[in-house]
Amino acid sequence: MKEKLIEIRKLKTYFSTKRGILRAVDGVDFEIYSGETLGLVGESGCGKSVTARSIMRLIPEPPGKIADGEIWFKGRDLLKLKLEEVRRVRGNDISMIFQEPMTSLNPVFTIGNQISEAILLHQNISKKEAMVQTVEMLRKVDIPMPEKRVNEYPHQLSGGMRQRVMIAMALSCAPQLLIADEPTTALDVTIQAQVLDLMNSLKSKFGMSMLMITHDLGVIAETADRVAIMYAGEIVEYADINTLFANYKHPYTYGLMNCVPPIDREIDRLITIAGTVPSYYKLPQGCRYHTRCPLADDKCYFQKPEMKEVKKGHKVSCWHYKEVENLKKNGIQADLLKSKGSK
Repeated sequence: MKEKLIEIRKLKTYFSTKRGILRAVDGVDFEIYSGETLGLVGESGCGKSVTARSIMRLIPEPPGKIADGEIWFKGRDLLKLKLEEVRRVRGNDISMIFQEPMTSLNPVFTIGNQISEAILLHQNISKKEAMVQTVEMLRKVDIPMPEKRVNEYPHQLSGGMRQRVMIAMALSCAPQLLIADEPTTALDVTIQAQVLDLMNSLKSKFGMSMLMITHDLGVIAETADRVAIMYAGEIVEYADINTLFANYKHPYTYGLMNCVPPIDREIDRLITIAGTVPSYYKLPQGCRYHTRCPLADDKCYFQKPEMKEVKKGHKVSCWHYKEVENLKKNGIQADLLKSKGSK
């Protein structure tokens, strides 16, 4: 059995604002095993990026605060470490690729300077040796003429090239866990496929684990081993990739699946999820999805469902998970896995 690399327990990250307390992440639990990819999926604003930044201890205080929970990594709770200890973990044992490479890269420093800075911070080597490693990392992420690119600035590179630079920077110290926060959002479809193939290849080469954060189920189908579906600051469904696509149980997962256009037939329009995400300042008393759920009843309005294991490794938080089967439309859940094959 694979070893747990990181385990998140009851993580709560809140923000104090003029309107009140915003509970961005409210009791999240999941784990990532050595060598696997966990996909974290949900709409924009559901708490995915805040979860990632909480793991990295990058929540600005104030207004943010990790109010409760545990983040166990290699036998240590990261939330109990001093900031200096966290800095030794950050970028070395755990690295992160942020959403937008143009804003993540400093425009006044060369690519080489920015990658070598991370190497110098965590390794006891000279600047010359760090630059040699930087060139080699650029070569590993398939950037042509790395000896030349290392002296160029971010604005001189295309979006795809900048994303590869971010990947090179994140992997420069061979981390055990890579957090990829929407790594292909700003890229066209062709470049997106190239970046995903590159990340899967490097994951195997370096033997690392990965947390893939996205709202794109196609990306999840290509990269993830297990999936956590997130809604309004909570995990609502948790399963391995094949179980999730073939036998999902939560009405929200059903809604996400139906937002994907089928490839084997024509449709007049996509089925959308009705309504909007509830206000984080005034979250519903019961199930947070009940205002948009086609199965909701009085119990959903007033009683919060517990996370229940419906099958080994498959957990769902819903009072009516058995009725989701009646909502499914044949074929939709299988489309995304046709090109991937069985794992």
